[in-house]
Amino acid sequence: MNAPLPGLPPYKTVAAALRKTTEHLARELAWPTEQPPDWNELEWAIARAAAAMQGTTVLLASRLRWRGPPAWQSFLARQREQSVLREEVIGQLLGRIDSAARDAGLGCVALKGSALRALKLYGSGERPMGDVDLLVRESDADAAAAVMDALDYVRASTAPRHTTYVPRNTAAPGSFGEHPDNPLAIEIHTRVAEALPVDKVDITARLRPTEPRPGLNPYPTLAALFLHLLIHAAGNMKAHALRQIQLHDIALLSRRLADADWRTLLDVANADDALWWAFPPLALALRYYECAVPSELERALRRSCPPLLRRVSGRNELTDFSWSNLRISAFPGVAWSRTPADVLRYARSRALPDRRTLELVRSTLERQPQMQRVRWYQLSQGRRIARWLLSRPPRVQTITTVAAALRYPEA
Repeated sequence: MNAPLPGLPPYKTVAAALRKTTEHLARELAWPTEQPPDWNELEWAIARAAAAMQGTTVLLASRLRWRGPPAWQSFLARQREQSVLREEVIGQLLGRIDSAARDAGLGCVALKGSALRALKLYGSGERPMGDVDLLVRESDADAAAAVMDALDYVRASTAPRHTTYVPRNTAAPGSFGEHPDNPLAIEIHTRVAEALPVDKVDITARLRPTEPRPGLNPYPTLAALFLHLLIHAAGNMKAHALRQIQLHDIALLSRRLADADWRTLLDVANADDALWWAFPPLALALRYYECAVPSELERALRRSCPPLLRRVSGRNELTDFSWSNLRISAFPGVAWSRTPADVLRYARSRALPDRRTLELVRSTLERQPQMQRVRWYQLSQGRRIARWLLSRPPRVQTITTVAAALRYPEA
């Protein structure tokens, strides 16, 4: 098999090293040992890519009990330094958003990473954030756009579930891994829903406070935040775009939930299979972490999970569901289909993406021009389908990160 990019090792070598390093580091983070892995120079380099893609570099820097080669230790130390600086940038931006929203009388919920940050589940810089997600009412979309303008943010793209805003004078990210100068986008959501795989599972009503105050608001309950972490992880698993930090979020938050929160989740799980999608992300978190999840809830989620999806989630590892999976799959989320009709609709959506999907790809390439080094999105849809079926093209985001890791620290 040829190299996925000129100058890189063969495809099989890269794929095997990604799996080996991803799985070892994942278990070291949850269950640290005293002995460093016996990796060769290439594997240590690709371990940098794995850690960056999984969002765990600073956690590894804090929690590994062994020391690797000098280049590995330097990488972790540099990532911790940059992440602490970026944490300050994130805090400043959240403060500006809160102030501007209060001035505009706009109430919004600070989602996911911002909410976890407020709960202080992580140390300084330990939890990476590539953007800030906010939930607003549909009737407040124009007010939210005005707040973005006041912050000197401009609209970059509109997806089915959110509108992305970026700093007006933003520069393309030029650093591998975490860096304080990498631009922070703001995503404005009016709904929180995931297409699993085509029908949207909408949990918006469970995430809105009854009476949001102007400015940034927390989730109404920790159970609501936990539910959001699960559905976001499910959506990323479907696309093979999961990051280990998402499982870490689930594990940490599970230790904060009270009995009332678990009862709420169990009631939802028993209500007309409302959480049929939730078992795979929870099961994966339980495979790598000790989570404080009641066995009764785990059993209820397992029962409601479709048989094929339950088998796939029990068989595959973090690597298979995450950015460490080098292979572009034609239909990565087919196991989430509940009926034959779902399979056909999902296959059609993959073969014939709609205008919004294509626009999102274009916007992503504009914001991350380093991805254009791999000629994939520049190909016609027909040629991409042919390559799906006849070869093993590497994923653009994954191989771009691997290439940067091999060039580190120059990247």
